Amino acid sequence: MSIYIDFQWRVTKYNPEFRDENGYYTLREEWTCPSEIGKIINGNEFTLNEYLQVEAAYINSVIKFIEETSIDSLRTLQLECTISEEDKTSSLYEKEFETLVLKEDALVNKNDIRLICKMILRNFIWCQLYSKNNFFVHFGWDYYMYIGSKVNCLSAIEFASNNGLFVEQCASPYYFSEEETTRQIQWSEIGDETKIIVGEEELKNVPLNEYQRIFDLTQEHPVIGSFIVNKNQINFFQSFLKHRMDFDKYEYSFWGGY
Repeated sequence: MSIYIDFQWRVTKYNPEFRDENGYYTLREEWTCPSEIGKIINGNEFTLNEYLQVEAAYINSVIKFIEETSIDSLRTLQLECTISEEDKTSSLYEKEFETLVLKEDALVNKNDIRLICKMILRNFIWCQLYSKNNFFVHFGWDYYMYIGSKVNCLSAIEFASNNGLFVEQCASPYYFSEEETTRQIQWSEIGDETKIIVGEEELKNVPLNEYQRIFDLTQEHPVIGSFIVNKNQINFFQSFLKHRMDFDKYEYSFWGGY
């Protein structure tokens, strides 16, 4: 059984005073993405310097929360990394990004975490950062960030607030426990460029450590997200499925989530 992370916050640049009665941020115009740099937002030009100040506040706050939780590293989870040649021509792209070796379940230190957060906030990559049962950082749409810790990080909250961010007690919409997790095998027809899923079947009563073994993951990885299933894994998965796997007809993938 996983341990619930008790302390969770929404940490953003959005002042809660401008939320409507349903909690939506509708009472003031705000930028939500760095691609809006140079546009007129709420009557003023949104400048690069303004963006960089807010970005630094987010990243430095993440580090403060990590330090107050007394951890030195996190792991990458559900990594999506498809940086194009066009991305590399962006004024927000930095050569330093290429020093990172990005892969699923990688253990990253605080210096790497700074770069990873910067790349996520600039929409070059996406992933979650976590330490099992201890800590997480989740990034959502529109420059939303959620942090969870086993520690009530009062000093980090004060730091974020002093740097122009708003910290609200709020459960992350991306956080769920092992007991709430569903895992399944999905398949699409070979040659179908649209990759439309034509079938799926839930996997039941499979020990978590068996998933970790078959996908070569650490014991910290919660085995959520998507993974390609190859022919070498057929004996393992077939023993849990009613569907007869046919790699001559279908491409298979594993999905775990809520």
